[in-house]
Amino acid sequence: MPNTEPVFVDIALKAYKRGILNAIIAPRPIGWMSTVDSEGNANLAPYSYFNIMSNEPPILAFSCNTPEDRTAKDTLKNVRETGEFVFNLVSYDLVKEMNMTSAPIPAGMDEFEYAGLEKANCIYVKAPRVARSPAALECKVIEIVRLTDETGNANVNVTFGKVVGMHIQPGFLEEGGYFNTALAQPVTRLGGAEYAISQPSFELQRQFTRADEATY
Repeated sequence: MPNTEPVFVDIALKAYKRGILNAIIAPRPIGWMSTVDSEGNANLAPYSYFNIMSNEPPILAFSCNTPEDRTAKDTLKNVRETGEFVFNLVSYDLVKEMNMTSAPIPAGMDEFEYAGLEKANCIYVKAPRVARSPAALECKVIEIVRLTDETGNANVNVTFGKVVGMHIQPGFLEEGGYFNTALAQPVTRLGGAEYAISQPSFELQRQFTRADEATY
């Protein structure tokens, strides 16, 4: 009979693979972030260490690790310079383009143009948004937290941003003001090079009530 005993992994062991966390903490939404630098040059890149932290106030967060060839990724450099970014929802029909924008193209090259993506203007921030994305959230940076390893080296910077503007494509907003997530088919990240979409969805009876249930 197969062994059904749980396996304990000591994370201090040298054989520990960091990527196992990505497979356990899954699926993770993709933060497809568009930014501009201080001169207005656009950048677009996906981040799988991303999520909503609060809806009142509306706060998003994503983390950038330190690349091998630079002191900081272009996205982090840009948010430091401008204090702004845009989250673009990656729908299933945009997965090819999203993957293209993860390529290590030369600094200064526009990922929108590289992936053949049309830009659309935002209202409260200078960065453009992905015109085809079902939803885009304009954000102002409120804090960038520097995380270090046991030696004190800065490996990760977590950017927190407050949502100041929202764009939703026609057809994705239902009567009553609810976003049709199933129609958008958001792409999520799993372990390794695996991705998924959350279909089909299901509902569970809530075990508590909120003060203003109609707003959720």
